[in-house]
Amino acid sequence: MDKNLYLVRCGEVALKGMNRPYFERILLERLKKALSCYSETEARWKNGLMLVRVDASVPAMEVVKQCSKVFGIASVSPAVEAPKDIDEIGRAAADFMQRLIDEEGIKTFKVKGKRSDKSFEIQSPEIGRVVGAIILKQCKVLSVDVHNPDCELYVDVRHEGAYIYRDKIKGFGGLPLGTNGRGMILMSGGIDSPVAAFMMAKRGMTIEACHFHSYPYTSPRAQKKVEDLLAVLAGYMGTIKMHCINLLPIQEQIVQNCPEDETTLLVRRFMMRIAEQIAIKNKNMMLITGEDLGQVASQTAEALVVTDKVVSMPVMRPLIAMDKVDIMDKAKEIGTYDISIQPYEDCCTVFLPKHPVTKPKLEKIEESESRLDVDALVKAAVESEEIIVVNPR
Repeated sequence: MDKNLYLVRCGEVALKGMNRPYFERILLERLKKALSCYSETEARWKNGLMLVRVDASVPAMEVVKQCSKVFGIASVSPAVEAPKDIDEIGRAAADFMQRLIDEEGIKTFKVKGKRSDKSFEIQSPEIGRVVGAIILKQCKVLSVDVHNPDCELYVDVRHEGAYIYRDKIKGFGGLPLGTNGRGMILMSGGIDSPVAAFMMAKRGMTIEACHFHSYPYTSPRAQKKVEDLLAVLAGYMGTIKMHCINLLPIQEQIVQNCPEDETTLLVRRFMMRIAEQIAIKNKNMMLITGEDLGQVASQTAEALVVTDKVVSMPVMRPLIAMDKVDIMDKAKEIGTYDISIQPYEDCCTVFLPKHPVTKPKLEKIEESESRLDVDALVKAAVESEEIIVVNPR
């Protein structure tokens, strides 16, 4: 079976010290799992690079896309290899360029040489000049342009041989999934929480989701929207467990017994209590939210302080200082934006006060909650959870 070669580079993993082998092992496992849909795929570490070989019938950009979605990978390059002989390297590079001429009609190029193996007799700058000369001799339609070439060709001479490639296609970087604990995302159907989940997973955290609905005030389609969002995220993270809670009984009690302007904040405090209990039960070590400082009334500095008082578990807010436009751009990049903007309302829009409190006082909020049987309401909500396992699509 003919196979194409891909050079896969790690990012932050390369900066690790004594525990670097652990991160490299996990990263290789994640990469192999991502490529398991292809038969007889090979992947191994070699002198700081992962060398991947995949059936040549699989489109190169499809393989690159699969690799680049693995957290911890910095870049991917479709490549060819050659023996560690300058004439052989030159011929392989010329053949590589001829394919680009045939497929893309390129006219100009330049070569960047790199000599990782210092025992190789030709130094890095000279590699570029020698290989470039061989290419010009064989590919007569080409000319050199060192400032703005159609193709920038890389020649990397290593101990085991030489690699020739054109592109360094950027991955998401970060750390391998599963190397940095477990977290529970409070998952709505909006733009922010999927991005927050993605950003924590990118730092190596395994993610579960807790979703609140207010059926029948919110439709089943609103929950399906959240499942669709998690399916997109599962393409990066693998299978995600989703814990669904009907918040309506709690919301009705709050509306009947508490000041209207405090409704949103009181509901938010219940969400945090419930999510924490589910997180503890499932061995998650922290909560994650998509809150962005000052974006809405429940996300002012005062409101966040009051919200956090009901949990002892750390609360991660990876979007806290981001502009909304930047969050939207990230959602588009990872593929969740078009789903998030579908017009299905979530539980946060039910019983929404006209003028929500923006600078709440903890004492006043606790006084309002004293009119409710908080423990019983939380217990009933946790016991009624529905668990849905979401797989990549």
